[in-house]
Amino acid sequence: MLLRVHALPNARKSEVTGWEEDPRLGRILRVKVAAPPVEGKANEALRIFLAAELGIAKSQVRLAKGDGSRLKAFEIPEMTLPWA
Repeated sequence: MLLRVHALPNARKSEVTGWEEDPRLGRILRVKVAAPPVEGKANEALRIFLAAELGIAKSQVRLAKGDGSRLKAFEIPEMTLPWA
């Protein structure tokens, strides 16, 4: 499944802040990330954070789109999201 995420880097701590509605993309999960947006550090921190929150292996979370953007799409296994 594709999980769309709006990443907010340089936060004090990594946390899910909730869902937002985008007229083009639908529901997007807002996530604060405690890493700077340089050299892929925020992307990697976000991938690890999502895996931990979902209770799955890091290898099961893959960044599909949005490497240099705040709007990202992660491929994750089909599941019920804990924040739904």
